Amino acid sequence: MKSFKSLIKIVLCIAAGIVLASSLAFSVSSEESDNNNDNDVSAFAYCLYCANNAQNVAAKNENVRLPPASTTKIMTAILGIEAQQADDTDINITMTEDLYAEGSSMYLNSGEVVRLSDVIGGMMMVSGNDAANAIAKTIGGSSEGFAELMNQKARALELHDTHFVTPSGLDANEHFTTAYDLARLMAYCMENDEFRAVVSSSSITVDFVLPYGKTQTYYNENKLLRQYEYCIGGKTGYTDLAGRTLVSCAEKDGVKLICVTLNDPNDWNDHEQLFEYGFSVMSMTEASTVTPQICIDVVGGEEDSVETTVGQPPLVCQGTGDVQTHFEVPPFLYAPITKGQQVGSIKYYTNGVYAGKADIFAAEDIELSNSKTNFIENIVSFYLSCWDKHTLKEH
Repeated sequence: MKSFKSLIKIVLCIAAGIVLASSLAFSVSSEESDNNNDNDVSAFAYCLYCANNAQNVAAKNENVRLPPASTTKIMTAILGIEAQQADDTDINITMTEDLYAEGSSMYLNSGEVVRLSDVIGGMMMVSGNDAANAIAKTIGGSSEGFAELMNQKARALELHDTHFVTPSGLDANEHFTTAYDLARLMAYCMENDEFRAVVSSSSITVDFVLPYGKTQTYYNENKLLRQYEYCIGGKTGYTDLAGRTLVSCAEKDGVKLICVTLNDPNDWNDHEQLFEYGFSVMSMTEASTVTPQICIDVVGGEEDSVETTVGQPPLVCQGTGDVQTHFEVPPFLYAPITKGQQVGSIKYYTNGVYAGKADIFAAEDIELSNSKTNFIENIVSFYLSCWDKHTLKEH
């Protein structure tokens, strides 16, 4: 009987230990999930990037070089759009058999003529590889020539871990990028109104130049535009080597976030989850109005200096990093000065990214000196004082 009771005690102790261990394990897992979301994001690499202040909000393996699949077409599209904007003309593109490619397609037939803007739009809707090749040949003369333009742009944007070989994103040796580089590229592209209009569209209808009268509607494959209310654009991708890739942009209450997932079997849900996390920790807040009292020297006035006030500060995106300020005020002002006159500004930066400014105004009237002699004396006195300060600094 005693041995049976002892056995019961041992079993109960083991059971209690298992319950406690499970509870502890759950607590650790929950804490890690709150901190970085790694336990819930299935992507091999991801980056949640704040376009407002150029900072990562959450990331994993964000600098690992990986094949991007059709998210490559983000670069192809922006080069086509910028070329069109530079020439201020919508080029006609004639399809030829050498532009056909395996995989997804706009199904453009040989001999058909389509405007460049429509080829770009169709490419971003259905990820047409034929469209990507058409843009490459039109802008770069060939896929190789266009790849060089892509890499020049990548260098200009300081995408240090990016190298392109194909305009479509079909797998090729030395064709790679990173989640972080793709996020920065997308942030740049979303500043272009035409690019943003294309990727935010649920569909486009193409009116063919030839054959005349032919129209075709292409529907956007980016389900996030329909699935997530704050999504304003993106690009999908897939190859056997790259797996599922996705770049998307969402905006809420002024906060603009870019999400990139590479090799992610659950990309739609992962993007929603990461955006929700990002919007919970990032917000637009008024830049600090706590600034030192600024007095500016005055030449030729009844007073030697003028006090100032600072206007309405801008909204800046905060959550990670501090706000930096840069004062732009002249070394002196000439009288007369009127109260409310703008006399300078304060510029605000987050992580080196310009976030806005607040104007600096004169807080009082400063009349011109009544005496012409006093006016000249004030000017001479002011420059002598500047000379003395300079001399003292040198010694």
